[in-house]
Amino acid sequence: MAFFTHKVTRGFSSSAVRNVIIKQVMIIGGGQMGAGIAQVAAATGHSVTLVDTSEDILKKALKGIEGSLKRVVKKKFADKPEAGAEFVQNVMKNVSSSTDAASTAQSSDLVLEAIVENLKIKQDLFGRLDKVAPAHTIFASNTSSLPISDIASSTSRLDRFGGLHFFNPVPMMKLVEVIGTSATSQDTFDSLLNFSKALGKTPVSCKDTPGFIVNRLLVPYMMEAIRLHERGHGSKEDIDIAMKLGAGYPMGPFELLDYVGLDTAKFIIDGWCVMDPGNPLFYQSEMLNKLVAEGKYGKKTGEGFYKYK
Repeated sequence: MAFFTHKVTRGFSSSAVRNVIIKQVMIIGGGQMGAGIAQVAAATGHSVTLVDTSEDILKKALKGIEGSLKRVVKKKFADKPEAGAEFVQNVMKNVSSSTDAASTAQSSDLVLEAIVENLKIKQDLFGRLDKVAPAHTIFASNTSSLPISDIASSTSRLDRFGGLHFFNPVPMMKLVEVIGTSATSQDTFDSLLNFSKALGKTPVSCKDTPGFIVNRLLVPYMMEAIRLHERGHGSKEDIDIAMKLGAGYPMGPFELLDYVGLDTAKFIIDGWCVMDPGNPLFYQSEMLNKLVAEGKYGKKTGEGFYKYK
């Protein structure tokens, strides 16, 4: 009976999003990822509202978007400064900001969060917005490691919930992982795919499994590099050089770890270890744990596996 009820409810509610074209976009989180997504969406003609809890954060985010656009202009409009200035002005007209998430959600086709990687905080956020957002509104998370189905469980729109995982820096990286759960309707999934394409990105379809595609391959690769070094089978410098020259990677695993953030890598692998403790790919690293405990997160703190000036 429970299965029958679920299927009927899903079938009824999914009709609300049939053929929806996403134009009004609400992005929650004024950090680097949220601002980057906002920039790309605004530059492709979408009406974007960037939401955060602080006006100061939002002002910084908008200033960052404008600065990023001006860097784009220097390359694309090198010989046409007036056209470049007009481009920046037009894009910025498509971006507004707000500290009122509930009010913004009421007029949004898509609500996309790019906030802290904390399951309860994401669940609480979507649980509140689910009560005020229109029936057609699609919810999506930019999480890189948490199960989409777990985040969606706090809402009543399981069929209108999916994942949109962008990559940093968003304006430069072409890929978007579009994640569907077992409850995501085909209409919702198609809308998210089409939205990604409208942003000028290349979407790939993913299942709701740990790390989706990219991180599911990338994080174990980085962790195995650490273990290789821990066993004394290669210095971090030699491992980085080997992967750059031997595999053609732009960065070695230790350089990449420092760029991503050792705290972020630890958070991901810790979460996966809890979900699947018997999987050796998800085993923790004493070396990584020690560096994170010492506050050495990589480039953002000035030291990780390498030191930065």
